[in-house]
Formats: sequence, C-alpha cells, structure tokens
Amino acid sequence: MDQAVFCGGCFWCTEAVFKRLNGVFTVRSGYTGGFIKNPAYREVCQGRTGHAEGIIIEYDATVVAYSDLLEVFFATHNPTTLDRQGYDVGTQYRSAIFYTNLSQKESAQHYIELLNASKVFPDPIVTTLEPLEVFYEAEQEHRDYYDQNSDQSYCQFVILPKINVLEQRFKSKLKSNEPTPPKKIS
Repeated sequence: MDQAVFCGGCFWCTEAVFKRLNGVFTVRSGYTGGFIKNPAYREVCQGRTGHAEGIIIEYDATVVAYSDLLEVFFATHNPTTLDRQGYDVGTQYRSAIFYTNLSQKESAQHYIELLNASKVFPDPIVTTLEPLEVFYEAEQEHRDYYDQNSDQSYCQFVILPKINVLEQRFKSKLKSNEPTPPKKIS
C-alpha cells in the first residue's frame, strides 16, 4: 500500500474526489505543513498554524498509478492561484503536494513542468512540493463530509462540480460500485 498527500483547497473537496477512484482504499482529511502540533480545525481555518487542509490517500499502485493521482489532482482544483481556491482564501487552502519519497517528488516536478510547458493553464502553476513530515487527521465531523452533507449549498456549488469533472474526464478510473452523486446544479 502506497501513500500520497495532496492539498488542493478545502479538504472536503479533495476527499470527495479521491475516494471515488479505483485502487484508492482510504482517504483521510487532515492538516499538514505547519508548525503547530495537533492543530484543530478552528486554528487551521484562521491561518494561525501554517498547516494546509489536505488528504492522505492509501492506494494500490498496481491499480492506480501515482501519475494518475497527479492527473486527477491537477484537473480538479486550480493550481495557479496562490493560497486560494475559489472563495476559500488563506495559506490553509494552498495547492501543495507533500511527497513521501523522492520518486513522488520527481514525478510531481516533472508533471508540473509538462503542464506549464504545454500551457494547460493560462497562468503558471504555484503548487508547492514539500516533504511530508507529519499528517494530523481532521476531526470526525470533517470526515466523509460530502457524502454526509451533499445537499448543503457548499457541497452543491463547490464540491459537486469537481466530482462532475472527475466523472466526465476519468470515468474509466472510478470505482465501479460508486453511486453517481446527485446532480442538482444545472
């Protein structure tokens, strides 16, 4: 079992996306990259900890490659906005990859270089690459947030569009038994 850590804005969004991928066994929301031990959501949200909201994924690399995870990561958030994803603003919402080994770092670096060279995005990618030191799991109420609260407006207007991108662009990579999320946005 391999691990990957991605921070792409609100962890509710990234968790909802990655848990639908075939070969991904667990996705846990949490905090990483800061200077406070055992941070709490309220502290992280106020930008006082240096931590970013992120997810740690346990996956089977024989089923889903790290390069596939990178592709999904960059397709489901905006990696060109510094410390921001939509209306979520602050360093806690930064785009970051916390690598667990040198191979992940090199793969992510290479992928970013390819995206920038091919001008996939109109602006340069600002996603940081940082070594994973520690990952603190989020409080229980933040786990499986989308699946527990899919009718909530934030889920409908922010998370659902990301899931729709996932379903449209990566259908062959989805878990076959995954139910289609409700499509309330027209």
